[in-house]
Amino acid sequence: MAEYQTLKHTFGPLYDRDSRLLILGSFPSVKSREAGFFYGHPQNRFWKVIAALTSSDVPTTIDEKKRLLHSSHIALWDTIWQCDIIGSSDSSIRNVIPTDLSQILKEADIRQIFCNGATSARLFKRYQEPVLGRSAIRLPSTSPANAACSVERLIREWEPVRTVLSGGQT
Repeated sequence: MAEYQTLKHTFGPLYDRDSRLLILGSFPSVKSREAGFFYGHPQNRFWKVIAALTSSDVPTTIDEKKRLLHSSHIALWDTIWQCDIIGSSDSSIRNVIPTDLSQILKEADIRQIFCNGATSARLFKRYQEPVLGRSAIRLPSTSPANAACSVERLIREWEPVRTVLSGGQT
């Protein structure tokens, strides 16, 4: 049986001063920790969804992913800086130390914050919302654990991201 590990985030946020929206995951999966970058599990649909919403090709390398995010003005980070976790299981997360989002919000003109999945949204509401005075929109998780959601459905439900990217309000 797998055991809890106390882990810290091993890579930093991705953003620049031109970032306009922030997408927060919960905590990197085992595959993402191995890759040293966001959404590293090959079955995670995040990159397919973002590519569809930005009318781009699905990126395959970390450099392609970074270029897509920067050119689309999308910032990425996670709600958790450190936690106890078993493998990649969000449901096992305990003893959370949240990330400090103030630097991103100070340096970039973030117009909307989105949470990729229920765990990210719940932790943002608990830890970051009271400190920041800002709310986030919960989107369905792109994780392979959320098998009930097809890629097509995810793209439809992530439409508020496209709205913000095109200058609209959610």
